[in-house]
Amino acid sequence: MLPLIVKYAITAGMVILISEVAKRSDRLGGLIAALPLVTVLVLIWMKLEGQEPQKIANHARYTFWYVIPTLPMFLAFPPLYQRCGFWIALGTCCIITIIIFLLWAKLLQHFGIHLI
Repeated sequence: MLPLIVKYAITAGMVILISEVAKRSDRLGGLIAALPLVTVLVLIWMKLEGQEPQKIANHARYTFWYVIPTLPMFLAFPPLYQRCGFWIALGTCCIITIIIFLLWAKLLQHFGIHLI
């Protein structure tokens, strides 16, 4: 149980740290948020828990393919937020991301990469 609590505390601490840094510096907060810190932590947790090397490598590989369709959200959010407000922009971006992800997954199937 203690390892699970430590995982939660470290992960939550990262989110809090990033939000606190972002309050002071948009650029630094964005940079830290863009770093694959959560993925690095997950890879470490998997290694410490004795997962097979192939399982850990697959996690990193799939993370790459899943990140790509999320990137347009970061371009769409600022203008949508200016025009529509926070919640509508956020919801719209979530819908856009889902649609792009489904299209991306369909495209990658042609190359033998199955995301869903």
